[in-house]
Amino acid sequence: MRRQIQKLIDKEINPSVAGHGGRIELVDYVNKHVYIQMMGGCQGCAASSATLRQGVERIIRDSFGDDVVEIIDVTDHEQGDNPFYSTSPFE
Repeated sequence: MRRQIQKLIDKEINPSVAGHGGRIELVDYVNKHVYIQMMGGCQGCAASSATLRQGVERIIRDSFGDDVVEIIDVTDHEQGDNPFYSTSPFE
């Protein structure tokens, strides 16, 4: 299952986030939970939660249905080097 999820991420998700200098990788798949890590422009990006919920999660759920109950982002977004969008200093 891990290989199938990573293959989907590489084929369907990474080409889209690559336009913003990002990449997403599967960290693990345990008990129907998918753990992903965002890198590059996605790490620390203010839009990363929208990317996760509206893009990554939708694509994975559409492809794997009941084999996935939750997609969890384990990225340390505070350590992002050069996010495409920076967070507001007023938040």
